[in-house]
Amino acid sequence: MKKLIRNQYFRIAAIAVMIVGTLSMGFSHNDKSEGSTKAAQASDLALKSDSGNGSVNGDKLTGVKGELPPVPVYGKWRNFTTKDGLPSDKAYCVRIDGDRVFAGTHDGLAVYQNGKWKTYTTKDGLAHNGVVSVDVSELTGDVWIGTLGGLSRWSAGKFETFNQFNSGMPNDLVYMVICVGKDVWCATGGGVGHYDTFTKEWEIFTEKNAPMHEPWTYGVSAGDGKIYIAAWGGGVIEYNTKTKQFRDYTDPDGFMEIDLQPNDGVVHDITTATSWADGILWVSTYFGMSRYDGKYWKGYFDHDSGLASNFINFLRAEGPVVFACSDRGLSSTNGESWVTYKKNDNNENGVAILTNGKEKKEIPLTPSIAHNFIIGVDREDGVLWVATSKGVSRGEIIK
Repeated sequence: MKKLIRNQYFRIAAIAVMIVGTLSMGFSHNDKSEGSTKAAQASDLALKSDSGNGSVNGDKLTGVKGELPPVPVYGKWRNFTTKDGLPSDKAYCVRIDGDRVFAGTHDGLAVYQNGKWKTYTTKDGLAHNGVVSVDVSELTGDVWIGTLGGLSRWSAGKFETFNQFNSGMPNDLVYMVICVGKDVWCATGGGVGHYDTFTKEWEIFTEKNAPMHEPWTYGVSAGDGKIYIAAWGGGVIEYNTKTKQFRDYTDPDGFMEIDLQPNDGVVHDITTATSWADGILWVSTYFGMSRYDGKYWKGYFDHDSGLASNFINFLRAEGPVVFACSDRGLSSTNGESWVTYKKNDNNENGVAILTNGKEKKEIPLTPSIAHNFIIGVDREDGVLWVATSKGVSRGEIIK
């Protein structure tokens, strides 16, 4: 019976991600908050965590010594749409690279530089106009682009395409691409691909040679000499790049409907993304979010934390803070304190909701993020970029 339920959930989830990733991106929800930003409120925008040494399964985080740094609050939002030069309002990802920002949209790759957007499409050599992931190699400066129809490398002004027909790509549906030194990793609809840019050889990981229940993978990240794979229906798969050994993390209770035993592992086996930073692995699912410090797990849900929604499309950790992209807003947390951004339905304004335990306050924002359905985020030097279903948003830390 459990196997039947698991298969049913997987099929539903697989259909959902295809709809979300290529067609819909226009979900709307009721956000009732209104108002305007006031400069006088800037001094008290960030809630500080009062956590000390955490207990194993208590309310505090394990492995935390002293006070956690506050979660910054972003404001001064500026929203970009097709009116400002984007090829499409349906944005799937954003990636900051110095003075450039890459935005993957439904109709091409948009590059923001010197205050202007420039678009690249299949006419320029891009593998597919649906761009869902972008990363930049620190080693070479090459831009790697994951699309709905292959993987592209943008180098020296030219695009090179990798697909199943001309390379060892596992699948042409590329959900996530990351650069790790000389290596490029991509999560696809047919497994994970590893490309060595020196040897120009591909390595593929599927259910045949890795602990996956299905070959469908949606996210991949790197940290501490390991690759963390978000495998649909298979939780998280850890690959040690030195020992070449796998380890998988799944929900131990085996129930797909609920998280029966709190903090016993990843909250759900249908994972959408992983991100590692500061010794912490963060995992997003369509049923909540998890934090793993290498020894203990902690789960977060919209009913017991400041998380905007349990339906999380993507997350990215930067230092001690993780940003979670959901269908009902953007949430950020250090594991204790939260800041969630939501837009009003009837105007461009919105609110930043600050939560720390039972304490909660709302900060009006004018304007707010472009839309509450969010699927991409990136942060650098006090600036936050967000990809939404109604455009791309840029915010700054309010000081």
